[in-house]
Amino acid sequence: MTEITDEALKATGWTVMETSGFLNLIGPLWHRAVNGNHEYAISAQDKHHNRRGLVQGGVLMTLADRASGMIARLVSGRPTLATVQMDVHFIDSGKIGELLIATPRVVRATRSLIFTTTEVTAGGRVVATASGVFKVLKDNS
Repeated sequence: MTEITDEALKATGWTVMETSGFLNLIGPLWHRAVNGNHEYAISAQDKHHNRRGLVQGGVLMTLADRASGMIARLVSGRPTLATVQMDVHFIDSGKIGELLIATPRVVRATRSLIFTTTEVTAGGRVVATASGVFKVLKDNS
């Protein structure tokens, strides 16, 4: 399958997010807002394959965690949060060359915890769902 080009992603409103650490190894991470909903994406490349030649589950989990954390951070207005729980359900396989899109939403926000759900799709199919809980931390902790 042909990989999606950066130009094609930019033409449809995606922009590259600045990342560091582990996410730099699997990225780039893309972002866009559509009708007020935030979406995060990774273009599945050969480096993302498992032994069966499909997208490694850890890539889907990482994308769901990052997307959930980003929406929790946005809603809380705080720069520092920590994932305290993440439940992921694998529904279908992602294929190399597909755009993996995570669409997160906040289910509930309190002063100290943010509850999220995220759906990860590829080619219009749901490939994973995730539920997360994020702890709002004191800045720089």
